[in-house]
Amino acid sequence: MNNIKKKLMDKTATLGVVGLGYVGLPLAVEKAKAGFKTIGFDVQESKVEMVNAGKNYIGDVVNEDIEEIVKSGLLSATTDFAQVASADCVCIAVPTPLDAYQQPDISYVKASAESIVPYMHKDMLIVLESTTYPGTTEELLMPILEKSGLKCGVDFHLAFSPERVDPGNLIYKTKNTPKVVGGITPECTDVAAAMYEAILEAPIHRVSSPAVAEMEKILENTYRNVNIGLVNELAILSNKMGINFWEVVDAAKSKPYGFQAFYPGPGLGGHCIPLDPYYLSWKAREYGFHTSMIESSMMVNDRMPEYCAERSSKILNRFKKAMNGARILILGVAYKQDIDDYRESPAIRVIEELEKGGAEVVYYDPFVSEYREHGVVKKGEPELTVELIENADLVIVTTAHTNVDYDFVQKHAKAIFDTKNAMKQVESRENIELL
Repeated sequence: MNNIKKKLMDKTATLGVVGLGYVGLPLAVEKAKAGFKTIGFDVQESKVEMVNAGKNYIGDVVNEDIEEIVKSGLLSATTDFAQVASADCVCIAVPTPLDAYQQPDISYVKASAESIVPYMHKDMLIVLESTTYPGTTEELLMPILEKSGLKCGVDFHLAFSPERVDPGNLIYKTKNTPKVVGGITPECTDVAAAMYEAILEAPIHRVSSPAVAEMEKILENTYRNVNIGLVNELAILSNKMGINFWEVVDAAKSKPYGFQAFYPGPGLGGHCIPLDPYYLSWKAREYGFHTSMIESSMMVNDRMPEYCAERSSKILNRFKKAMNGARILILGVAYKQDIDDYRESPAIRVIEELEKGGAEVVYYDPFVSEYREHGVVKKGEPELTVELIENADLVIVTTAHTNVDYDFVQKHAKAIFDTKNAMKQVESRENIELL
């Protein structure tokens, strides 16, 4: 039997995770909870210190879990990549943002691979989980790792398995979300699948290559991007026609087949949906191909914060109030409900558009007390008070947090622009306008 598979079966393998963020930390926790000695690697000393102190900083991780596995010695963290030498399997889960030119920035993946190379050994498994363009594992990662003098598919195993973390999802977590795995060789796939089978309570779907797995992840999020672009465009049209588009979607989803409900909003947020289509569009140009449908949806979605600012201006005008000098209260800066993650949040872009128009903008978010954008820290209001609401010329709901008292907001607000239909249960609606 393959030595690494045997070690996975009897749980004597040491597992590593590079990157202890929203993807990496939950993955490291699940590995340790499954009984494996797990080492987390990160360049940020603050994250490493928190993990080693048994302190959690990710919403989807149970505080008691991390405390227990750290105390038991199953989980530790370090900035010292020399400890890779003691790991049998290493998963890379680092950010893959876009650069200033909206092109994939894979510098974190490259740096992680280069940090691993000096400490690689035979019969090792390396899995890339970071979302990226098709071809990254074979064209970028494999040549770097082979600088170790080891040959992929012979001396070490390499695979891609896309992360599918959905922050705040109450049903699907790292442990029970199905995994897709594609290795450089069939044996690479087999070993990677064996690792995930040993730590997850979810089916493992094997594909023929890393490129298939990479394209699969792009498809997941591009599918959502395109459909959200469609409903955003129809929401704009419906507003012009005097039609409540939220009611339209609710009516359409009464059909038991052939329709999946997507909802409009102030734009796209999070690390995946707004970014992944750009990876594909960028890679497609290498083949002289333009992803016209995808690019059209991205244009619609990218314009939504600006559109929300324009709609806000029209609402203020009805109250004989100019945008310039208006006091606007934003409810929610997290990119989705009931989480503290504000990466790529459309709410922040809405704030920027409003401030460009001269508005004085304040925000309240029960999950995000402050955020940093363009090197500047903006602090939120500590409480949602009567005074805060009544002093606002306009309240804009940009995140549908469920722990906000929307009846209270409606009662005290002059005007409300609800971009998320968060106030759908509020009966008195004379001061509420929907996106």
